[in-house]
Amino acid sequence: MVERIEQAVFSGALTPGERLPSERELMGQFAVSRSTVREALRVLESNGMVRSSPRDPRGPVILPFSPAHLHKSVTRLASVTELSLAELLQFRMMLEGSASFLATNRLAAGQATAEQLAEIEAAMDDMRAAEGRIEFGRADLAFHDAVARASGNSLVQVCTHAVHTVVLGIIEDKLDKAEDYARIAERTLGHHEQLIEAIRSGQGGVASRIARASLCDYYAEYLPEAERELLRTFAQGS
Repeated sequence: MVERIEQAVFSGALTPGERLPSERELMGQFAVSRSTVREALRVLESNGMVRSSPRDPRGPVILPFSPAHLHKSVTRLASVTELSLAELLQFRMMLEGSASFLATNRLAAGQATAEQLAEIEAAMDDMRAAEGRIEFGRADLAFHDAVARASGNSLVQVCTHAVHTVVLGIIEDKLDKAEDYARIAERTLGHHEQLIEAIRSGQGGVASRIARASLCDYYAEYLPEAERELLRTFAQGS
């Protein structure tokens, strides 16, 4: 029942704002019990597909797509134990390299706005002014989110934020205990300054490589040696 309703939405047979039949009609249509119908509707609500109310005789309403639900799904996927830190970092490199490339080219073509570049630079200023690791980390996240928004690609935006959050969650304790965090922060600022300059000057390929190198420099030491070398090779790719 869930799959058939989802397929109807994906195909456009059901569109946002339309309503499903009532519980009684769904029971007859699918030849199932009321409890089965209600369980299916709970699943669809959890997935952000519909909103229903037991007191509403008109039936559940189909909801428009929301990035929040995609973010939730990506976060769940990125959090599963089968995915290693190296896999997540490789994926994040692809995302942020692409975001930097797209943001650079869109700004050069006048498709991204001066306000978006200003947002990236403001996050950079906040990183420079940060007085502790928490403030620095928040400003760093804002920086990457701003670059992703400037890319103009909603999937890149959602996935970048979700994977960034999961990666930090995995090694946050190690970062907090790092004795040389000031050196790490200084190194990160250097990479970000180079990235902004590449974006300003319209060098998309350079921006992409800098974004990947920055992530490698920041996280590689938390990986086993074999995976560390692979990550470095991946970061240096064209």
